[in-house]
Amino acid sequence: MDNRERILETALELFYSRGYDAVGVQEIAEKSGVTKPTLYYYFKSKYGLLEQLLETRGEPFLEELRWACAYHGELKDTLCETAAAVAAFARREPKFSLLFVALYYSARENEAYQAVRPLVHRLQQDVEGIFQAAAADLGNMNGRQKQFSLGFIGLVLVYLMMKSDRREGKVIEISREEIEALVHQFMHGIYS
Repeated sequence: MDNRERILETALELFYSRGYDAVGVQEIAEKSGVTKPTLYYYFKSKYGLLEQLLETRGEPFLEELRWACAYHGELKDTLCETAAAVAAFARREPKFSLLFVALYYSARENEAYQAVRPLVHRLQQDVEGIFQAAAADLGNMNGRQKQFSLGFIGLVLVYLMMKSDRREGKVIEISREEIEALVHQFMHGIYS
């Protein structure tokens, strides 16, 4: 593993375990086995390091999600595929996924939220696109596509947090049955 990758891995571990604001550049450099100038050479700043981490780990997630969010005429199936894509990614990248959730819910003026905001925006757009596409089929959206998408995202992300073992940095397997039950409960709210 080269210095750049080692710094990214160390930062992920530290940001995940203690939070972005609680970690300093000196600590990242020391635990990576590099000097601060080396870290600055690759990333310019702690914020730049976080942005790079979000880009390298977040882009593959959003690409997978984009495919899962493709609406093919059945809202429940599309929501199940979307939740399954989130669960599969979280299983492969548990620490990044849980860091993303923490940043997603961080204070809006926080530097860390500013870094994650482009990913959050794209996530919200992709999921809202499901409800936009399904509006004609459901008939009761009445301009509430954004509300439904935010509610669905929140439900999936909180469920993911509840199914994680933060001490071990693992996301416990989320079964297809659990996903279907989660989506069923969400759908019940749409049709009420």
